[in-house]
Amino acid sequence: WAIASPSRIMRPRSLSTRLIISSALVSIVLLAATGVVLAGLFQSALERNFDARLRAVLDGLVANVEIDAAGNPVLSGEMADTRFTLPLSGWYWQVIPMADSAAGDLASQSLLEQRLEPDTNSLTARGKDGVASFYMFDGNGASLRAIEQVFQLPGSDKNFSVLVAGNFDELKDEVSSFRQGLIASLVILGLGLLIAIFIQVRFGLRPLGAMQASLTAIREGKAERLEGKFPAEIQPVAEELNLLIQSNSEIIERARTQVGNLAHALKTPLSVLTNEAASQKGPLASKVTEQAQVMRDQVSMYLDRARRAARAQGLGAVTDVKPVLDALARTLQRINRDKGVKVNVECDEGLKFRGERQDLEEMVGNLLDNACKWSRETVDVKGRLWRDGSPAGRTWLELQVDDDGPGLPADKRAEAVKRGRRLDETKPGSGLGLSIVTETATMYNGSVTL
Repeated sequence: WAIASPSRIMRPRSLSTRLIISSALVSIVLLAATGVVLAGLFQSALERNFDARLRAVLDGLVANVEIDAAGNPVLSGEMADTRFTLPLSGWYWQVIPMADSAAGDLASQSLLEQRLEPDTNSLTARGKDGVASFYMFDGNGASLRAIEQVFQLPGSDKNFSVLVAGNFDELKDEVSSFRQGLIASLVILGLGLLIAIFIQVRFGLRPLGAMQASLTAIREGKAERLEGKFPAEIQPVAEELNLLIQSNSEIIERARTQVGNLAHALKTPLSVLTNEAASQKGPLASKVTEQAQVMRDQVSMYLDRARRAARAQGLGAVTDVKPVLDALARTLQRINRDKGVKVNVECDEGLKFRGERQDLEEMVGNLLDNACKWSRETVDVKGRLWRDGSPAGRTWLELQVDDDGPGLPADKRAEAVKRGRRLDETKPGSGLGLSIVTETATMYNGSVTL
């Protein structure tokens, strides 16, 4: 036989974990977005700075270009930046007449005989000053940042496209270094935020832990109400819980009082009926006596059930299991000393039953008494905690009683737990023991298994 009742320790879903995970996800998303924005801003700043350098070259170039007698552009002076003289250095400039002009072109020595041909779409988007900024590649595949503007040079009525390009690959190391530093900084910042979130959540939810400890103390019978001050957000909850506990206790006390009053009110009329019937002769008197006894038994049964239900629904009741088992084992060994029955108890210290001691004694006592009647020499009773496989992971108290008697056939087990049923009339008893055990266990949300 096994009796199960819910453990006082329950494990709900962790609110701390949900808060930490949600805050961490938000922080990670924000940090990633910040990294992308900062990387984009740095890239834009580099482009603006690079364009400014190219614009200075373009202005110097335009100032040094003249139109000769044949209408062709010529350079009147040398460019200060020697990179424009190194072949295929990635730094180039060129002055090319527009498509409708027959004038010649002019280019830096670094281009050799090549010419840069920007995409038409790149020249479409121009700023307010008429400058087009874009990326392109040279013959070696190097990434170039270029600016282009159309001028009408002095001494000519023709339009010329003046383009200056610089090697943007030279800044890749600077961009890569910035991104590495940015990622490292954001990772450190993210770890710091996670630690701060963890501390904040733990600190913020500490009052809930104190409330849980107070409720546990109430369930264990160590306190009668929630004590202490709580934050303003959960103080109303604590007050409502105290009111609920008080209301529950008052309801139970009223139920006990009404059960006692009912028992007292019915006892006298039933006694009068029984006495009057006993003083009379005949079948009517016998029938009245019989039915009065049935009424007395029914009233006792339902009053006992009401008392057990009231105790089972009460808060704060808790009973140490091992002392109860030891006491029952000693008592039953003395009662059955002529038979020589030995009752062995195996139970951990500190194991508790969340309910009244009287109910635990009634359940285990009936089971042990039944086992002693049928055993040959030995009865074993074991107590342990058992966790079910439900998502909530509920913990139960399981008590197992075994004897070395003949046992009970499987087809007779359902019959054995019915009230008043006795499978063997040769043994003493009323047939109520197992049904009382089943009813009491059920009132504690437990069950009995044969």
